[in-house]
Amino acid sequence: MTMIRIDDPSDPRLSDYRGLTDTALRRIAEPEGGLYIAESAKVISRAVGAGHRPRSVLVQEKWVDDVAVLAGDAPVYVVPDTVAEQLTGFAVHRGALAAMHRPEQPSPAQLLDGARTVVVLEDIVDHTNVGAAFRAAAALGADAVLVSPRCGDPLYRRSVRVSMGTVFQVPWARLPEWDAAAPLFAAAGVHLAAMALSDDALSLDEFAAARPERLAILMGSEGEGLSTSALDAADSVVTIPMSGGVDSLNVASAAAVALWALR
Repeated sequence: MTMIRIDDPSDPRLSDYRGLTDTALRRIAEPEGGLYIAESAKVISRAVGAGHRPRSVLVQEKWVDDVAVLAGDAPVYVVPDTVAEQLTGFAVHRGALAAMHRPEQPSPAQLLDGARTVVVLEDIVDHTNVGAAFRAAAALGADAVLVSPRCGDPLYRRSVRVSMGTVFQVPWARLPEWDAAAPLFAAAGVHLAAMALSDDALSLDEFAAARPERLAILMGSEGEGLSTSALDAADSVVTIPMSGGVDSLNVASAAAVALWALR
């Protein structure tokens, strides 16, 4: 570990943190496929514990002792609070950021092989909801999460933070479009259950009473729901019975209810 004090926000060594955009970080030419930002000592610790490697760590002075030990051989850039905010454009959450090498992801087929319970997220673009869904998946024992091509990035800074680092705990992969994705579930012997409102939908209680041994729970956004292609790919349509004039829950809440009922 090398600790380096930097007072100039324009220092080129801080380029990974300057005007942070997660899309730009993903496109950095790295063998592992880019970088992502881990924010706070707790999240950095979980990332390192999952085997992810930091390229560098940015830390405000009062947080050095909590974070420096996590850096391994990566440089630790120690900056004043004002420099951190000038550099990133926001108040740094709990005093630390790490630019992490993005690991190579497994394929969807690899994750489906042998899995008992999988969560599938279709087109969840709000990164807060992505992170919260991962947290529910981790808490309630899902073996993996699969995300659609247009779903928000689980390693986006906000997703990681909201998940409390559980995006490093639950294996995940990105699916192709449904014409190529649907056969993956059939080939793996995994029953695909779409959570949606439908006249012919089974109630969650009914479905849980005869739960398929290997199951993927397909969730869409609260506003748009699931696409026609997703519903066509599903083996069953399942709905959560609700009262009080409520007909939908956000994706994280719905995932938690479904995972608990189908545990």
